[in-house]
Amino acid sequence: MSDPQQKRGQKQGLKRGQNRGLRSHLSGLSAEHQAARAYEALGFEVVEERWRGEAGEIDLILRQGATWVFAEVKKSTDFETAATRISQKQVQRIRQSATLYLDRFPNEQVEEVRLDAVLIDAEGQVEILENGLGFE
Repeated sequence: MSDPQQKRGQKQGLKRGQNRGLRSHLSGLSAEHQAARAYEALGFEVVEERWRGEAGEIDLILRQGATWVFAEVKKSTDFETAATRISQKQVQRIRQSATLYLDRFPNEQVEEVRLDAVLIDAEGQVEILENGLGFE
């Protein structure tokens, strides 16, 4: 017979898949924080984190003067694997979201718009691919 206290604890705790999902969520937040600090070191202002619009979510929105950057952050064991985790469908959603975001501020000065890919490896190294997702 099983222990009722143990069963109750299992019901109140996280399920197996939820634990993995929570770890992924926290890892993603940590990666986005690392990416934001890297941009700040380059002189960018973090305008939004995890901004959600009608077309989808953008991990980071940054600005330096009249240059706007919309960044997708991916973390994996190495940069190459992180890069493969960005799908074309995701890139399309980010492009649409960036356009919708900028449309909200018609009086803002915009000289350059970039869609960057920010890759983070298992050691915490950050690689910023400027306009790595392209903005057309």
